[in-house]
Amino acid sequence: MSLLRMPRQRKRCLLLLIDALMVMASLHLAVILHRESLASLADGRLWGLTALVVPASLLCFYWLGVYRLVIRYMSHHAILGLGMAVVSSSLLVLVVSQLLGGYLQLSEVVIHGLVLLAAVGGVRFTLRELYLATRRRQRRPVVIYGAGAVGCELVAALRHGGEYEPVAFVDDWRGLEGALVEGLRVYRPVALADLIEEHRAAMVLLAIPSAPRCRRREILQQLSTLSVPIQTIPGSADVIAGRASISEIRDVALEDLLGREPAPQFPDLMAANIHGKAVMVTGAGGSIGSELCRQILAQEPALLLMIDNCEFALYAIEQELARLPGVGPSGIEIKPLLVSVQRRNSLEAIFDTFEVHTVYHAAAYKHVPLVEYNLIEGVRNNVFGSLNLARAAMHAGVETFVLVSTDKAVRPTNAMGASKRLTELICQAFAHSGCRTRFCMVRFGNVLGSSGSVVPVFRQQIEQGGPIRVTHPEITRYFMTIPEAAQLVIQAGAMARGGEVYVLDMGEPVRIQDLAVNMIRLSGLEVKDEQHPDGDIEIVHTGLRPGEKLFEELLIGGDVARTRHHRIKTSREHFWEWPRLETFLQELDRAVTASDQMRVRQLLQAAPLAYHPDEHMVDLIWQARKDRLPPVTPPATAEEATVKFSVPLGLRSSKPL
Repeated sequence: MSLLRMPRQRKRCLLLLIDALMVMASLHLAVILHRESLASLADGRLWGLTALVVPASLLCFYWLGVYRLVIRYMSHHAILGLGMAVVSSSLLVLVVSQLLGGYLQLSEVVIHGLVLLAAVGGVRFTLRELYLATRRRQRRPVVIYGAGAVGCELVAALRHGGEYEPVAFVDDWRGLEGALVEGLRVYRPVALADLIEEHRAAMVLLAIPSAPRCRRREILQQLSTLSVPIQTIPGSADVIAGRASISEIRDVALEDLLGREPAPQFPDLMAANIHGKAVMVTGAGGSIGSELCRQILAQEPALLLMIDNCEFALYAIEQELARLPGVGPSGIEIKPLLVSVQRRNSLEAIFDTFEVHTVYHAAAYKHVPLVEYNLIEGVRNNVFGSLNLARAAMHAGVETFVLVSTDKAVRPTNAMGASKRLTELICQAFAHSGCRTRFCMVRFGNVLGSSGSVVPVFRQQIEQGGPIRVTHPEITRYFMTIPEAAQLVIQAGAMARGGEVYVLDMGEPVRIQDLAVNMIRLSGLEVKDEQHPDGDIEIVHTGLRPGEKLFEELLIGGDVARTRHHRIKTSREHFWEWPRLETFLQELDRAVTASDQMRVRQLLQAAPLAYHPDEHMVDLIWQARKDRLPPVTPPATAEEATVKFSVPLGLRSSKPL
């Protein structure tokens, strides 16, 4: 509309002209209606009264801020301001009429006020509706699930925006069925499919941020059958904290699909190893390490040492934390230290410089296929890096050492899991060696949003039009949010007495195939398969990657006990005492130093790790060497093969590790 593109000053002049005509017309109409005659139009006193009242009324309108109202954003609250302006105009009419000898009666003044309110308000709301109608034709229709207070706020925000137009509410509370909320009718969820077809809705918006996740999961399962994208608004906590706005539309979070409620916090456990103490986090730039740093700062430590060997990751978390209130020279000190856990002398220098009370060891190579391709470096970093850190911590008299472990350490089929289980054995052995430091391990599965998470990969593949690549149709995984995992790690460490393996309650395992299907459907697309050849996104099964398991486990044995936190369990598991483990580690160190991949693999199989690797080794260096060397003559007998590949433990003398 050309009217909308006019300069604001010109629009005000136009409104002044319209209001002048409305004041004059309402005054004359009031006299005509009351006296039931047109003869008053020829009365000079009426025109004289009009000449005085019109400019005076416009001045009152201006003084009361009527012309500061932006018509496109007007709401019912504007009626109060318009009413006050109309009342002032009516009082002026009454006063001027009395000065002219009581030309008008009180009833005529009242009629004038009512007509003027209807005219002035009607013009403005009509212009507003014309504006919204022009915008509505350019917007995409959406249905809002949830007709509560948040849904009403969302409607107002969307109407003031330029992208979406709310067309209906859906709510499962029977008391709202058929009601009008913000001018939109409320329907039962069973009518949602018909509403989408009738209004050609572009998406369904979930406006239930305070609903429990289990309830959100039920709703999402119902909506996943619809061929329309499902999106949501931020949670109430994010809106209240100012981290998001109601109108900010997001993809459905995987936490909602899982239906897992956040774990409760025990304040005394959160603060026990942190408040007023010097705390070290290794792998501080990673997914878990960075969240541990955030959670630790909330408990007000005296000092936070952030250890990482990735320059950019360490820089990113240091910059983020430095902006937080209470962090800096006058508050909590944070020290970003660019160090690899493989450098024992560097670690000892840090412990000698800073009096560290608590260590959270999250640094590790965690990508299963990459560690399979780089066996030597995976073992060197995960096993001997952890050994360096643990010995440096014991030597410095650290109070608590918490190892962040993984479910892949349970009966591992890959080198990463085997290296993490061997790291657990080191901590268990040290815990029972009589040292002052309390060692414990916290074991859990996958976390949402980590660098290796399938969720962002699936979203990217959906945006690219597919296909989604799933390794196996039956593969399952446990999932947990990063903040929940970090909180539980801290609380488990606070309960440690020494040598415990803590296992976090991960809920029910998730079938990755089902996760991919739900993500496709909640994007408003259909899975392309034999039953639906015209679908949008195909799911392709690529086969298990090197070292990958179909099912993950969290416990090795059955000796499990509860703790005071219902999502943390503890387990006592078999391990080697330190003298025997030290001899084994010396042998493993020689194999790693010699880059003997086959020997490293044999040693890992000989340790009490329950390690059962795939038949074929996929280490890239070993494969390249194998392709260049002539084939090796196989041993003549099975007995000869057994001798050749037996693992001698404690038979060679060596300097201590």
